[in-house]
Amino acid sequence: MEKNGSGDNNLATVSAHVGPLMDSVVKVFCVHTMPNFFLPWQRKRQHSSSSTGFVIAGRRILTNAKSVEYHTQIMLKKRGSDTKYLATVLVIGTECNIALLTVNDDEFWEDVSPVKFGELPALQDAVTVVGYPIGGDTICVTRGVVSRMKILSYVRGWTKLTCLQVDAAINSGNAGGPAFNDKGNCVGIAFQSIKHEDAVNIGYVIPTPVIIHFIQDYERNEAYTGFPIIGFEWQKMENPDLRMAMGMKSDQKGILVTRVEAAALGSEILQPSDVILSFDGVDIGNDGTVVFRHGERIGFNYLISQKYTGDNTKIKLLRDSEMHEFDIKFDPHKKLIPTCTDDRPPSYYILAGFVFTAVSVSYLFSEYSSMSDFPVELLYKLHYSMAKSNDEELIIISQVLVADINIGYEDLTNVQMVVLRTETAKAATADILTTHTIPSAMSDDLLILSEV
Repeated sequence: MEKNGSGDNNLATVSAHVGPLMDSVVKVFCVHTMPNFFLPWQRKRQHSSSSTGFVIAGRRILTNAKSVEYHTQIMLKKRGSDTKYLATVLVIGTECNIALLTVNDDEFWEDVSPVKFGELPALQDAVTVVGYPIGGDTICVTRGVVSRMKILSYVRGWTKLTCLQVDAAINSGNAGGPAFNDKGNCVGIAFQSIKHEDAVNIGYVIPTPVIIHFIQDYERNEAYTGFPIIGFEWQKMENPDLRMAMGMKSDQKGILVTRVEAAALGSEILQPSDVILSFDGVDIGNDGTVVFRHGERIGFNYLISQKYTGDNTKIKLLRDSEMHEFDIKFDPHKKLIPTCTDDRPPSYYILAGFVFTAVSVSYLFSEYSSMSDFPVELLYKLHYSMAKSNDEELIIISQVLVADINIGYEDLTNVQMVVLRTETAKAATADILTTHTIPSAMSDDLLILSEV
């Protein structure tokens, strides 16, 4: 169905451009074996999923990170083929929901042309989403337009990135498929849709700037280092009395720094009550937005998301009514509660029945049905706290395996004191492991460290 009223000729042109590229769109079959965060020495029962991917240059395939998380096997099937090919993961970017795969079998690459990327589309530009939604093995094509562009946090990620909202249907199984423009260039990756009775045909697409950043990050570092953050909280400066109190002139605009994370990049430069006026020469509005394109503004986080690890940025700010300029280098950073865990099993340590484990986003979502249920202290640390060193983690007691030695501690709370004798605690641990058929008192990663 033609949605933008451009006529049959234009639709035929789009089909001529997009049609040959459909052979580059593949169906992704994945078997997942998810970790059991409540019983971290076990894995959950494996399950299967299907999604979409597409071929790009360098004998590589792009899809959603969610499509291949905690994979034990990934297979790809080309359009019109009855053969499945084993695929391997090159890199996964959880916060941007993108994964890069490859296939070693040369036969897979026969008669397949890589998809080329196009520029970020404008509002009302037509897009064609191609994928393999559930309910069949044949390829599906839906068409719509770009209805909105905004900055938001992707599913299970906390870095704010650019996102396209489209009115082309994105159904389950379409995730990971390409969104093409009228020239047949890929302008994004489909990744989610809104399921609500008041929301019809609202889907989201990861745009090319985020995709290119992900690919170039991997090519530069042979790993995923992520999107940089500076690590500060801020508020808008729309109130004239607030601007006057901060010593701003009538022609000055910016945002007010309210808190700086002690372990963040800018902690040695930024201070509370600083007014950030510009970022790399781009003026920031009192509402926290910057000029994007003609007639459009976007959150200033967009500028930060374009940077790579090792890049420098110039910040102009107002402090005590005086202008200052500083250079900040984006070094690797780590959040205290990580969003990315490289699909490795959770770390744990058991002593006297107390199960210690590291907090991650995956752990929180396994324990609580939604983010609104997260404990306030953990939610705050999730959003704002950064690790002071590369090996710093937030450790909690996830549960207590009941035994004689931990009587009275069964319903442990976060304000309770625990006292145990060291020797009896160690001795009791072996019996507790046997009772609960737990193979080891610690995860493999800690076991390796203990042997070093």
